[in-house]
Amino acid sequence: MQHKKKPLSQPLRVLSFGEVLWDIINGNPYIGGAPFNLAAHLSRMGVESTFVSAVGEDDLGNKALEHAHRYGIETDFIRVHPELPTGTVAVTLNDKGVPDFVIHENTAWDAIVLRDDQLEELTSFRFVAFYFGTLAQRSRQNRETLKALLSRVRPSHVFYDVNLRQHHYTKEWIMDSLTASSIVKCNDEEARRLSMLLFNHELDQEAFAQRMSRAFDVATVCITRGANGATVYHHGTFRAVPGIKVEVVDTVGAGDAFSAGFLYACLSGRDMYAATRFAAKVGAFVASRAGAVPEYAEELKAEINRI
Repeated sequence: MQHKKKPLSQPLRVLSFGEVLWDIINGNPYIGGAPFNLAAHLSRMGVESTFVSAVGEDDLGNKALEHAHRYGIETDFIRVHPELPTGTVAVTLNDKGVPDFVIHENTAWDAIVLRDDQLEELTSFRFVAFYFGTLAQRSRQNRETLKALLSRVRPSHVFYDVNLRQHHYTKEWIMDSLTASSIVKCNDEEARRLSMLLFNHELDQEAFAQRMSRAFDVATVCITRGANGATVYHHGTFRAVPGIKVEVVDTVGAGDAFSAGFLYACLSGRDMYAATRFAAKVGAFVASRAGAVPEYAEELKAEINRI
């Protein structure tokens, strides 16, 4: 697979695939799901954001579609399932704002289906990037839909956000996802788990990124490290980006904000190191606010406009 930069024209259009759900935190529902959060952030940054997912024919499903419209996400490819409920996740935060998840199964986003005419329409669009993760691959139906999209949609970049959750992954799904991708993002704990799973021993981050690049023809590997920032490996060069100190409210969605910031800056022509620096700023900002897609501060809006 070739991963060459291509000239981009405005407007940028990004396709996201996967779960939309409600995080239940202290009894209160917050819209979420990594692909939804990313789509919302990209839309706020001025990207044309198309989302493929599914919700239930219920109150939470209606509210999810309302939120998507409010954020400016294109919803034509979000299925309304007549039987399965909209997804929910029970979230418990520790004293540092770090979440623990209980992800409920047999929900609408486990049954993401596209009609032939919808798949044909998506194929006609020019997406500069396609984003997907691991969690939504827990159902056979979703894996088939994802495979169809990957074989038909021809974006400039394929961004795989590893995002391992509980037992909802297999080595086979991960390897297939890595093989299809040009950009891979994970956190430091996931890098350790993948190192053991794929290479049978724990590697440091630079060696891990190098092995990933060689084994799966991945051009770029981003590893987030929480308060310690992030590292990025791109075509043989490995660099670290320092963390940004903030008072953490909760870290729900901070990684998704990082992914959105990275994609936005990268697709706007910034080099991978500059894109990682900007992504770290967006992720830190979200960690300093409640909710996964908080209103941006004026300083952050100004930086987005400069990019």
